[in-house]
Amino acid sequence: MTAAGSGWVTIVGIGPGDEALITPEVTAAIGEATDIVGYIPYVERVGAREGLTLHPSDNRVEIDRSQHALQMASEGKRVIVVSSGDPGVFAMAAAVLEAVEHGEAAWRDLDIRVLPGITAMLAASAACGAPLGHDFCAINLSDNMKPWDLIEKRLRLAAEADFAMAFYNPRSKSRPEGFGKAVKALQEACGDDRPMIFARNVSRPDQTIKIVPLTEVTEDMADMRTVVLLGSSTTRIIERDGAPLIYTPRSVAG
Repeated sequence: MTAAGSGWVTIVGIGPGDEALITPEVTAAIGEATDIVGYIPYVERVGAREGLTLHPSDNRVEIDRSQHALQMASEGKRVIVVSSGDPGVFAMAAAVLEAVEHGEAAWRDLDIRVLPGITAMLAASAACGAPLGHDFCAINLSDNMKPWDLIEKRLRLAAEADFAMAFYNPRSKSRPEGFGKAVKALQEACGDDRPMIFARNVSRPDQTIKIVPLTEVTEDMADMRTVVLLGSSTTRIIERDGAPLIYTPRSVAG
């Protein structure tokens, strides 16, 4: 058992799926842990070993999960809070810090670290070239924690600013209409045929990459295992034998 007062919480990202994309820093931290806390499928990726206790929990209990991790650390345990991708991108780092801010005063003095990981957004971009090669933004299309009106406003403004965009949580069984509404807003705001990229199960053996002109996109092209990228008005497609290469130039004229 760890001595009282020597516990810590480390929030890590285990990448988009391929084990080779987990950083050595994260692997080392997991190797030192006594407890792993996280969403069920992410904890399953860590796997059991002697001296390690797994604490899987369902989705949408991020604050409860964070409080549990902080409480165990205050008791001297070495706790990993695991996220997919990067823990700071629509993941557990913000939830843990929210729990610290509103929780027990002693939690502020804990050893708390955030270790970065490779996001699905970056893995998807690399899989087809460099569509995020210039200014871009990332938008979570889930309206579980923010109103749809705000999502649509951000979509319109990002299109007006001519950002390339990355979309997380595009379409789920509980809100299948959201992605269709987002596509309609983007088609109206962009008014051109910039490429939309659908990267499903990115970095896994069954990865698929599909490139569709924005005007031809339909709502059924994405699901929760898909990260969606949208080029800017300057994004280019290089046709060649095999899969094309997509990139957004590093400079903008004028």
